Amino acid sequence: MVGKNMNESKPRDNAPEEISKSQRRRDALEIRALAARLIALSQAQLAQVPLDDQLRAEIEQARRIRSNVARKRQLQFVAKLMRRSDPTEIQAALEAFDQEARQLTARQHRSEAWRDHLLAAGDAAIGELLQKRRDADAQALRQLVRNAQREARADRPPAAARALFRELRALDEAEPLPPPAVD
Repeated sequence: MVGKNMNESKPRDNAPEEISKSQRRRDALEIRALAARLIALSQAQLAQVPLDDQLRAEIEQARRIRSNVARKRQLQFVAKLMRRSDPTEIQAALEAFDQEARQLTARQHRSEAWRDHLLAAGDAAIGELLQKRRDADAQALRQLVRNAQREARADRPPAAARALFRELRALDEAEPLPPPAVD
């Protein structure tokens, strides 16, 4: 082994795996993005996230700062504090917020799809909905559909269509609506 370093040939059995500089940077950027999301949360959402007192105080401080440079510096400090602890609970809370938002979006889309289907197909679509959902108020739905169609023909603001949407959304909140049949 002439000219070869003796340390290079020995395998390290007990040494911890070294993390590359690139991986450390990716991790730091991920924590920084997490800190930015925390700062951007509403007060009610932030209250639901499990944070220690110092981190919560620094996030509140960052929210009050208006100067971009100072705010960026405070964001870096919040990220530094977060790197000292395990962010999995924080990530889980943010994921729960994201899941809730996705469910709300899906509810809106189902209600919109049914409203459009009811307005396009009329009584046939109402019958279809009533077969799938026995808890729906048939008379109210028929009246709202007729009024919405009348408003559309008269080129008036869609007040009945909005009321129909609210009715469908209330049904969906009780139990998710099935997808409407596509013609």
